[in-house]
Amino acid sequence: MNSISEKMKTAAVTTAVKKAVDYLEKDPEANAVKVMDMVDALTPGDWYGPQRQAIREVIESRNNWYRLVMKIFDLDPGVRRAFIQNFLINASLVGSAVQEDTARREDCNVPWAILLDPTSACNLRCTGCWAAEYGNRLNLTLDEMDSIVRQGKELGTYMYIFTGGEPLVRKADILALCERHPDCEFLSFTNGTLIDEQFCEEMLRVKNFVPALSVEGFETATDGRRGGGTYQKVVRAMKLLKSHGLPFGISTCYTGANFEDVTSEAYFDQMIDWGALFVWYFHYMPVGKGAVPALLPTPEQRAEVYRRIRAYRETKAIFSMDFQNDAEYVGGCIAGGRRYLHISAAGDVEPCVFIHYSNVNIRSCTLLEALKSPLFMAYHRNQPFNDNMLRPCPMLENPEKLRAMVRESGARSTDYESPEDVDTLCDRAEPYAAAWAPAAEALWRE
Repeated sequence: MNSISEKMKTAAVTTAVKKAVDYLEKDPEANAVKVMDMVDALTPGDWYGPQRQAIREVIESRNNWYRLVMKIFDLDPGVRRAFIQNFLINASLVGSAVQEDTARREDCNVPWAILLDPTSACNLRCTGCWAAEYGNRLNLTLDEMDSIVRQGKELGTYMYIFTGGEPLVRKADILALCERHPDCEFLSFTNGTLIDEQFCEEMLRVKNFVPALSVEGFETATDGRRGGGTYQKVVRAMKLLKSHGLPFGISTCYTGANFEDVTSEAYFDQMIDWGALFVWYFHYMPVGKGAVPALLPTPEQRAEVYRRIRAYRETKAIFSMDFQNDAEYVGGCIAGGRRYLHISAAGDVEPCVFIHYSNVNIRSCTLLEALKSPLFMAYHRNQPFNDNMLRPCPMLENPEKLRAMVRESGARSTDYESPEDVDTLCDRAEPYAAAWAPAAEALWRE
């Protein structure tokens, strides 16, 4: 009965969202204040009350979030409609309800998003990255990726994110996948150097592909890691995307060396000027044989990142996500299929894009079977890994948890370059975890 009522609720809210968007399309500025009255009339007062009130306050205050929403109405109309349908309705409303039903029925995690590596190949040779040396040795075929998406939709998953390697080495297959699944939203982390006029035209055609371009900060830092001239190529790509009315975001890894630049007001203003709608901040992870623990932020630096990003959320018209410090909004670690999982170019189904262990390969099992495999079920049983949401990760902040789960499940290392024993990885993380714990406790009490 509860499932039926939730489906009715989802259907009603979906209808309200569609009508509200249609109304906004006519004149966003003039109709923004009136749109919540329409939503209130179409849905009972106790449904999503806090969320509706928050949206009303944004509209009435005309604050930075309002300015961000208005920027969405500068996008190509077809791309905008596809984004609202696929991301807001299919993935976040309808899909989430199906995911919850499936998770209850199967007693396992079901992901909101699936990360895929189309290839291990890359066109750059970035410092500290294995991809250029590893080359085009591993690939998921188009049919394999298509099968993953089809299986995912049966579970309620309509959001797919490409990682790599450089995903746009496989432009044609990625566009074909977008065409085969027009009801899904596809995002790709990319170095941006392969985005050109022709690809922008293709994005306008398929309508459901959004790039997140990797930028290390300003020109010196970016070129220092990715090679001379890379920064200007990425800037050129963003200009093309903006001129075509296409949505895009930024992906930035912060370390102890670059955190000042990449969380500065100048950097936020630069991203907004480029036209980015969102930025994902990723904490440096000391994974693999090329890991450099010295790049890990100090506790003081990480706490400063936490404070700066939250401060800019109050003033800057860009949606910022802090992958490690925002666990409080999602109840801890989201890996292991709880909100997402990762499938490598070798087909290994891994709980996390940063933690390379697995029991299963998608070429020999279904997606649901992977979610019920020993390592994924260990995640399911043990999440959250810490009551302090600033210590969410089973590797970086709670290495004893990852060590126990890998041993208990018998998972093997799936590292592309060389297998890494879980004890080696966790030993490397322990000093950081010990240093961060008291700072995290103090910050969490605040």
